[in-house]
Amino acid sequence: MPVITDITSDDNPSVALEQDELFPIREVSRLTGVNPVTLRAWERRYGLIVPTRTESGHRLYSIADVERVRSILDWIERGVAVSKIGKILAKAAPLQALSHFIPNDLVQADYAQWQQQVEAAVVTFDETRLDQIYGQIFSTYSQPVVFQDILLPLWKQLLQRQDTFGRTSEWLFLDSFLRSRVLQRLLLIRDQQPRRVIVSALAGQCRELELLIAALFLGSGQTGVRVLTIGQPFDELTLVCERIKPQALVLFSNYVPTPELPRRLNRLAMSLDCPVLLAGDASDLAQESLAGSSIGCLGNEGTVMRQRLNQFLVGSLDT
Repeated sequence: MPVITDITSDDNPSVALEQDELFPIREVSRLTGVNPVTLRAWERRYGLIVPTRTESGHRLYSIADVERVRSILDWIERGVAVSKIGKILAKAAPLQALSHFIPNDLVQADYAQWQQQVEAAVVTFDETRLDQIYGQIFSTYSQPVVFQDILLPLWKQLLQRQDTFGRTSEWLFLDSFLRSRVLQRLLLIRDQQPRRVIVSALAGQCRELELLIAALFLGSGQTGVRVLTIGQPFDELTLVCERIKPQALVLFSNYVPTPELPRRLNRLAMSLDCPVLLAGDASDLAQESLAGSSIGCLGNEGTVMRQRLNQFLVGSLDT
């Protein structure tokens, strides 16, 4: 249970904002999945978390501390050594400290400013400038925010605005740039863990960039992924899985599922020795029709997809 701190004065608004619910270490462990021994080690060895202390010496953590633990986990899953995470978090600390108090419209305005900078670089086909902005965005936001809230919405806007001369070239330029950068990130995590999960698109139901980003979300410090090329025949997935022997097969689609999809997925699942999971927009749309089947639905949001995949792999999430 959280401990509610008293706000002793209304004279200083900044002091009032800093007052927060405080959680004991066991509650933080439950909320984040990080055991207390590790939390103490992050504090003592690396100074990554600085909880407050009661008079008797017990640690109490704020909501901001809990979010910081989750940020640490995100960086670890992306392959960053714990000893180097402190410097990364320090760079983003000013913005993160304000994130709980900034209204959503201001957050969206900040996203829009980054999108304007990206589009300005795209319009001039300036890859050097685009690479600089890309790095700046990543130094400010987490991976899911970078792609889901900033880059992919702009990518989709340019894709839909190809009725004007030059727009197709601009979209192709951004698409090629993003695919190359996501592939780089996938290569960085490729050798850190065995590629236990196969990720494949349902034929014709997403673009390559969307598939690669989904694979990036699904990959983590505990889970290695192998992405099959766009155009992989559905009927040959059984053959591929027999030879690779993955722990799970994730099928990705952003299209409205066809009426026969549940039947096809269930038939595929019966032929495999690993679970079959569905991700992307189709996952949420098909969830009702797949209820009671062996097919697991991962959703279409990066962090949720990864969490659900990990839960399926350890057998703690029902289909």
